[in-house]
Amino acid sequence: MGSPAEQLSQARVLLAEGRPERSLNMVNRWMKRHPTSPLIPEAYLLRGDSLMGIGDEYESLYDYEYLARRYPGSEVFTLALEREFEIAVKYAHGLRRKIFGLRIVDASDEAEELLIRIQERLPGSGLAERAGLQLADMYFRHRRMSLAAEAYSIFIERYPRSTNLDFARRRVIYSNIASFKGPQFDIVGLLEAKAELKQLESNRPAEAERIGAGALILRIEESESIKMLTTARWYLWEGDPISCEYTIRELIRRFPRSAAAVQALREIPTVLAQLPTSVLDKAPDYATLREKLLNTSATAQAAESSSEETAP
Repeated sequence: MGSPAEQLSQARVLLAEGRPERSLNMVNRWMKRHPTSPLIPEAYLLRGDSLMGIGDEYESLYDYEYLARRYPGSEVFTLALEREFEIAVKYAHGLRRKIFGLRIVDASDEAEELLIRIQERLPGSGLAERAGLQLADMYFRHRRMSLAAEAYSIFIERYPRSTNLDFARRRVIYSNIASFKGPQFDIVGLLEAKAELKQLESNRPAEAERIGAGALILRIEESESIKMLTTARWYLWEGDPISCEYTIRELIRRFPRSAAAVQALREIPTVLAQLPTSVLDKAPDYATLREKLLNTSATAQAAESSSEETAP
């Protein structure tokens, strides 16, 4: 029957010939006969590959994992992680794992765990880099934007020479913008995206223009202004007109051309009526601001309507 090495080689040939069932049977028998052989790590890899060949990739993970944990110094350690990466990518892109012979179980949790584990086991490697990007991409596809932004940021920090660096930087921005759930929620992600965009405009203006950084910054600032208006309304509802007026004052100072500033000026008379004289004396001339900004807004709307009517 040949030496143990020759027997394993025969099993590999069977697998290469497209007969994974025969290969699996042979390697199972081999492992029973040679449990202490120095070739046992290769046998675990081959059994995992045979299970992959018959479509039982989830079962193959048990062999790849055992190999990775028990034999981290073996020559096939990296190959086992490569196999795990292949499975993780399939799971990350929607492949369901089998139960009772049917692919009905979502495997995104398994993908996440595998991609994290690969980075921990081979830090700084090309495989770890690919795993890091796949993990961030999976979060992005699944709309887990806070996690996506964090994962892309970690990728940028760990792999500063990666050819995917610009892609990851863009995804950090998009993820932070998409993580904003509304004016009643935290805007930290938006502020981080705005800082990234301004840095991009400063350091790589061509790239900033290509992705429309200016328009994105305007969009973020509009969200900032809405957030401030929401905060001002909350102060008024809580019976704190002084904080409400201060927030509106800052809103108009920072975002004078925003729709939120226009709306705040429409609402400010109700706030002013509740302020003590000492605060009113130091307040801006809201009547003049109202006239100026509201007229500007009306003129802009009229110009836009006229442009639409005359458009071919």
